[in-house]
Formats: sequence, C-alpha cells, structure tokens
Amino acid sequence: MVETIIKINGSVNGVVWGTFGISLLFAAGIIMTIANSGFQFTHFAHWIKMTIGAIFKDKNITAHTGKDNKAISQFQSLCTALAATIGTGNIVGVATAIIAGGPGAIFWMWIMAILGMMTNYSENVLGIFFRRKGSKGEWRGGAMYYLRDGLGGYKGMKYVGVVLAVLFSLFCLFASFGIGNMSQVNSIAGNMQSAFNIPAPVTGFLLVVIASVVILGGLKRVAAVTEKLVPVMAIIYIIGALIIFLTNITAAPAVFAAIFKGAFAAKSAAGGVIGYGIQKAITMGFKRGAFSNEAGLGSSVMVHSSSNVKEPVRQGMWGIFEVFADTIIVCTLTAFVILSTGVVDLNTGLMISQNEGPGLVGEAFATVFGGFGPKFIALAILLFAFSTVLGWSHYGETAWQYIFGECLHLPDWLGIIYKVCFVIVIYFGCTMSLDLAWDISDTFNGLMMIPNLIGVIALCPLVARITKNYVDRKIHKKDIEPLISKFPEYQATKKELDEED
Repeated sequence: MVETIIKINGSVNGVVWGTFGISLLFAAGIIMTIANSGFQFTHFAHWIKMTIGAIFKDKNITAHTGKDNKAISQFQSLCTALAATIGTGNIVGVATAIIAGGPGAIFWMWIMAILGMMTNYSENVLGIFFRRKGSKGEWRGGAMYYLRDGLGGYKGMKYVGVVLAVLFSLFCLFASFGIGNMSQVNSIAGNMQSAFNIPAPVTGFLLVVIASVVILGGLKRVAAVTEKLVPVMAIIYIIGALIIFLTNITAAPAVFAAIFKGAFAAKSAAGGVIGYGIQKAITMGFKRGAFSNEAGLGSSVMVHSSSNVKEPVRQGMWGIFEVFADTIIVCTLTAFVILSTGVVDLNTGLMISQNEGPGLVGEAFATVFGGFGPKFIALAILLFAFSTVLGWSHYGETAWQYIFGECLHLPDWLGIIYKVCFVIVIYFGCTMSLDLAWDISDTFNGLMMIPNLIGVIALCPLVARITKNYVDRKIHKKDIEPLISKFPEYQATKKELDEED
C-alpha cells in the first residue's frame, strides 16, 4: 500500500514540479515584479520601514484586538504566517537542496525568493481586497476567494473561478496534513530520537497533547502562541548560525564562489550528464525554496487576510518581508553553516559527510558547538516544525470551512472534525516513513500552486492598479480615492487609512 502511494505521489510530483510547475512559478514572479515596477527593489526602504521598522514605533502593528473582535493584529498575522513558513524547510530543506542539487541550488533558491517576494505580496493584496466577514464577524480570505470572486468575475469565467477555488481548497486541505503536519512532526520525532533517545511514539503522544490545547482553541490562541514562539526561535537559531558564520568568516569567498559556480555548472555535483547539473540545481532550489517560504502556494494569505489592517498593500508588504526573512536570511545562514564547515567539498560540490537532512546540519553545528550541536539542531527543528504545524492547522481549517461551510452549507461547528483529525495525524506522522512524508508534501505543494498562480497571474492588472493607487497616495502624496476592497461595505475612507498609519 505504502509503495503504491509513493509511486502515485512520485508521478504527480514529477508533473507539478517538472517543467510546467517550475515555469509557472518563475513566470508568476517575473510578471508580478514587472507589473508592479519592481516594488521589492524600488521601494525597498519603504517596505522595510512599514514592516520590521514599524514594529517598535507603531502600536497599531502589535496591538491585540478586543476579545469580541475575531481579527488578529498585523504582527500576529506575520508571526502565524512565519510560524507556518519557518519550519523544517529552513534546515532540512536547505540540506536536501544542497545534497541533491549541489551548492548551486542555493543561488536558485535566492532567485525564487526575490521573485517570490512579489508573488507573496500579490497574494496578500488580493487576499485583503477580496476578503469578507463570516457569520461570527471573523475575516475570511484566501486564494479560494480571489479565484471565485476575482478570476470568476471575468466575463465567461464564473464557473472556472468556482472550480479552481474548490480545487485549491481540496489541495490545501490535503497539503495541511503533508507539508503542515506529517513532514514537520516526522522531522521532530527523528531528531528527538537521535539526539535525546526519545522514542518516536512518545514524541508523537506529547505533540498531540500540546497541539490539542493550542489548535482546538482557535486562531486567536494559535496567534497568541506564535507571536511569542516565532521571534524567540528565530533569534536563537540566527544567533547560533551567526556564531558559526563569524567563526568561519574566512571561508565566505569560497562558499559564495561555490554557490555561483554551481548554479551554472555544466555537470551535476555527482558528475552527471551535461546540463543535468543546472537542471537539478534549479529544480531543487525552486522546489525547496517554495517548501521553505511558500510563495506561490497561496497558503499564508489565509492568515494575512485575518489581520485587522484595512490597506491591502500594507499587508502585501508584510508578505515581502515574510519571504525575505525566511529565505534570504534564515535559509542563507543555514546554507553558509553547511558549506563553510567542511561537510561539503566546495571545489566539486560532492558530499563529504554521510549524514543527510538535519544530521548534516547537526554535524556542521558540531564543528563549533561540539556535542551540543546536534542537540541544538534537534531543539531548533522542534520549535520550527511545531510552529509550522500550528500555522498550517489554520490553513487547513480555512479550506475545510470553504468547502463544507460555504460550498456545502454545513454548520461551522463541524470544523472540529478537521481539527481532531489534524491532531490525530500528528501521532502517525511521527512514526511513518520520512520519504513518504516529504513526497506527499511536495505533491500537494505543487497541486496548490497551480490554481493559485493561475488566479494571481490573471488578476495581475488589478494588483498593479491597487499598488499604483497606494504609491500615488502614500508615497507621492496625491489626493485620490483609495482602492481598498471589492465590496463597498468594507471600503475605507482616506481619514481611516491615515489613522491606521
């Protein structure tokens, strides 16, 4: 049975992450970058100022909403999104990319991130623009909404939008059990067993108990936990990686030379046929990059849409920062740790270490931290991966609600069925095959990506208009009406938007 699942997943995985999937992901990033005049470059200082730069200055960024208000703060939405993106992909994914694609895969991971900034930005802009309130006053948004109400709003595209919205929701629902659950907890269990000799069933049981307390409490409890957990875990890991970076700073030129050389190598790291090395580096860089920052999947927009922000571009800029922090900062530090500590031959790209995944990163950390290195990585993966599980539980719940609530008109309380199933799967994810967990994750990642990117590309002109409207109003100080929402009841006045700033 397991072999059959692996074969099926492998076949689908090859299609969605083959030429078509990679081309669609790349094209979306290029199109959205050009359409928005390279916003991530031309307004770099502005989006930095309005995101990380505003956290300590603007109390509206971090202010919690009232008990009866179902929305969450901008900072909570970022932390919940980062909780879902900063996971095993930042450690295991980077190691896997280097093992399979050589050091050059990191270059293509950067390219994917630079373009992905605008893909993620566009998703969040559309998410805010097309979101609407549910029966309890909570915001509901995501790719399924801009596929149905945005793409479906074009002449003759109503049913196409509806079908793609349902397909995206189904793929997201299944993906929440893969990328958002099994692959994460499987890495936790494996590392707890190798570093601390804790049996996988024991890890699984403990994770089920802790996850139940948080996930069954709803989005506001998930957000409350992630806003405390994410900054701490990210800072601790970054400090550890920076210590290794400074210790091996003399290796920096060789590391970056290997990355750029490997990106355009005629042969693979293992000495394959001409051209195969470039193809493998690009595929693994894009594939693991997407797994890491999720730009193009349409996932994080579901939590960004729950923010109390009114301005679509304001939340879009948090999407840019999310990809920047996840891939350009955290993944790059992981890559440097691996490539600067002697576990990879920088001249040939061949692996010297016999370890794989987290074991490879643990070995690299051990060169500076000794026996504590592997334990440090095991604890980092525990925090990173568990936070990802929390974030993805909301994505899956949103998809469940759309399919069974909005499409089939079943009561919202039935969402408890999804939460219970999600928590139960955590236990089985801890004890299953690692290969199957990753294969399922990659497959549904790709399947989510296709309908989402079709919608993003189709709605490119709208995103460009919203961006231009914001730039004209906020940066060029023109006196024009804001373009905030598709629905008149959610439109905001210039005064309200000024107060938000």
